Amino acid sequence: MAKILTRCPVCDGALGVSELRCGRCKTTIHGAFDPCRFCRLAAEHLGFIEMFLRCEGNLSRVEKELNLSYPTVRNRLQAALAALELAGDTPPRHDVSVDELLGMEERSATPAYDAGERRRAVLEALARGDMSAEDAAESLRDLS
Repeated sequence: MAKILTRCPVCDGALGVSELRCGRCKTTIHGAFDPCRFCRLAAEHLGFIEMFLRCEGNLSRVEKELNLSYPTVRNRLQAALAALELAGDTPPRHDVSVDELLGMEERSATPAYDAGERRRAVLEALARGDMSAEDAAESLRDLS
C-alpha cells in the first residue's frame, strides 16, 4: 500500500486528510483529519524507529545491530525525535556505551584501550549513575 502524502507536491504545504472510506462497506466520512506523526516520517527515520523498538529502546543494542558508533546512533535518535516534534528537554541518559565513556568516536579505535581500563570506565559510569546496571553488566560481559 502506498504511503499517504503529507506535503503538497506543488507548494510543499502540509496536506490534510479530508475523507475516510471503509474498504468493506464503502462508508465514507468527511472531515478534517490530521495524519499521524509516524505517517509524516521520512523512510530513514521510520526505519530507525522500527529498529529502536525491535531493540526494546536499548541504544547499545541498536549500535551493535547497525554497526555504528554510539554518537551516530544517538544523533539518529535525536533526528527522529525532531521529525516527530518530540525533541526538547530529554531525561538524563542511563545507556552510555563503553566507547563513549572513554571519549572514543568510533568502535574501531577500541583496541587502543586495555580491558582493565574499559572495566574501570564501566564501573565508574555505573557508580555515577550514567549507566544502568543492565547495560554495565552487558558491557562487562562483552569485555570477557
